[in-house]
Amino acid sequence: MTDELNPTDSSTTAAFEKLMAGTAADDRYVLRLYITGMTPRSTEAFATIKALCEQRLQGRYELEVIDIYQHPQLAIDEQIIAVPTLVKLLPAPLRRLVGDLSNVERVLLGLDLRRKS
Repeated sequence: MTDELNPTDSSTTAAFEKLMAGTAADDRYVLRLYITGMTPRSTEAFATIKALCEQRLQGRYELEVIDIYQHPQLAIDEQIIAVPTLVKLLPAPLRRLVGDLSNVERVLLGLDLRRKS
């Protein structure tokens, strides 16, 4: 008898799907939000992202806020050309959301956090 996995075995498929579902739910998110000072748009972007993280990722996220006025070299190094910009570093794939971050559905989609129907 062989120890190889049979791709048509439903118990193997179910186990794999369960593993993948658990992994997605346990992923740690590493996010960077690039802003420009305490402008209304920057403040709104921070509030929106912070609220989403607390609702959907409680205890599983790290949010770093970078003011490009104070750290212009970081914006240059990361090729940030517009703000606010939210960068999802982890989990892969890397994603960048640029501009208006008040559209919650757009942000959820960009972070792969939309609930499956």
